Amino acid sequence: MGGEIKNFVEVWLLVFISLCYCYYGGKFIPKGTLRLLSILPIVSLFLYLPLKLHSMHLGGITSFFIAWLANFKLLLFAFDKGPLSSSSSSSSSISLFRFIALACFPIKVHQDLSHKNEKKIDQPTKKGHKSPINYATKGLLLALMLRIYDYSHYLHPKFILVLYCFHIYFLLEIMLAIVAALARTLLSMDLEPQFNEPYLSTSLQDFWGYRWNIMVTRILRPTVYVPVLNYSTRILGRKWAPLPAVFSTFIVSAIMHELIFYYLGRVRPTWEITGFFLLHGLCLVIEIVLKKAFTGKFQLPRAVTGPLTFAFVFVTAFWLFLPPLLRCQADQRAFDEYAAIGAFLKDVGVRFRRLQ
Repeated sequence: MGGEIKNFVEVWLLVFISLCYCYYGGKFIPKGTLRLLSILPIVSLFLYLPLKLHSMHLGGITSFFIAWLANFKLLLFAFDKGPLSSSSSSSSSISLFRFIALACFPIKVHQDLSHKNEKKIDQPTKKGHKSPINYATKGLLLALMLRIYDYSHYLHPKFILVLYCFHIYFLLEIMLAIVAALARTLLSMDLEPQFNEPYLSTSLQDFWGYRWNIMVTRILRPTVYVPVLNYSTRILGRKWAPLPAVFSTFIVSAIMHELIFYYLGRVRPTWEITGFFLLHGLCLVIEIVLKKAFTGKFQLPRAVTGPLTFAFVFVTAFWLFLPPLLRCQADQRAFDEYAAIGAFLKDVGVRFRRLQ
């Protein structure tokens, strides 16, 4: 564990140095192809650095933050777009500290919230925050799951898979809530809400657009969806242009998830993850077409669409999303890391009592 923490510190030190280079380089190198060429070595480095980490939690969150989010933000920055550009800041220029924070972490400034979709995403709570009771409840449920796993040999395998789905959801939301607290304290900035109670989704469009992995939706929109939409509009017209834009977004998401899963397991991809996202992208395209065809004519009640959406997401996750995780023993490795953290905290407690 000590070696992994040492590698973790080294990785993030390289990340900070690299972002300093991008920040000061952006002041002298004009936007466009030249700035893109200057940033591409950093993008390549950020794709390599997660390979230095092997733990599920430190490696997983690092690969997500730098190989995906930071790289996509840097690609936008090359053309003076996205959250790192000076035009997106409330002032004429953005500070180095804020540039690094915005690049590395899923955070945003309140005054940038001006788009309707963003307001809808933040709808559940004031300024995107959920109540402490909400997080405490999910924390207790996560702790209860960890106890239930001790009796997994008495439980049906499908029930264990259901627990794994909620485990991933609760863990990500709680971890990002901790980052949010740090961001508010140190930077007066807020973490983008990662989830908006996805189990309440009433359609795939609702699930992927407004409730699950919202920060990924926000970064995929300017990098993939909008460019494809603009190009498709010239060919298909405004009515049907969103269809290839949506499907292209799912293709890119599939590729990035395959990469993240490779970082986690270091095994050759079986492309089940790609199948999961392509299937959802295709079904979402069909859903959009049906909504356009039956607008104002026919609409299923939420009591029907909600359970159907929930069932479809779970069945496809069992079929295509979870098997690659289980093959790389992600569950057992995560439990081992929990045990190591528990032993470390216990040792710290013992040493602290001895000092008293």
